Amino acid sequence: MSAQPSDPQPSRPRIRDAEATKGRILDAAKKEFARNGLEGARVDAIALEANANKRMIYHYFESKEKLFQTVLENAYFDIRESEKKLELDSLDPREALERLVRFTWNYYIQNPEFISLVNSENLAQARHLKTSEPVKIVSRRFVGLVDTILKRGVTEGIFRSGIDPVQLNITIAAVSYYYFTNQYTGSIIFERDLMSESAQAERIRFNIDTILRIVCL
Repeated sequence: MSAQPSDPQPSRPRIRDAEATKGRILDAAKKEFARNGLEGARVDAIALEANANKRMIYHYFESKEKLFQTVLENAYFDIRESEKKLELDSLDPREALERLVRFTWNYYIQNPEFISLVNSENLAQARHLKTSEPVKIVSRRFVGLVDTILKRGVTEGIFRSGIDPVQLNITIAAVSYYYFTNQYTGSIIFERDLMSESAQAERIRFNIDTILRIVCL
């Protein structure tokens, strides 16, 4: 009796292993790029942290530049996805903006790597984001959401008309972003510990008040 051919082995375990390896590489790369910037980051260090090897990194991501772009894209996808979970369109306009300002502040505290990655990309003159259509798409959607909130506020007689949602988004990000990127120099210049619990509480109140004064009648 001839032996029956065996069924092909399922490829799922191999796929899971590959995805797990890529995940470890991305986690390690995020830490390395945040610590040392794009130029200072070392692929050897990423491989060591990820329990991988350089050959695997180049196999999955082709180059350090493309690895950085993937890390950067994931960082933007994460903040945009987190903003979606706020369900701002279900809140009244004033509460929606207050929640967004508070979220942005807390996100920067909980994800300091995001600020470092954005700083690195600005030093690179945004050459990675220029070719990233997915980031542009999710960002346009978020700007559209804020525009809708503003229009609802105008309709309800709460907000001033004519506010540019892009300018408002820049301001919401800036009032928190600057605080954290200058926390060390600012603490010296202004002679107060900007990262103390009381200083942070005072600052988020100020940020919320600032944004609402800009938009509210």
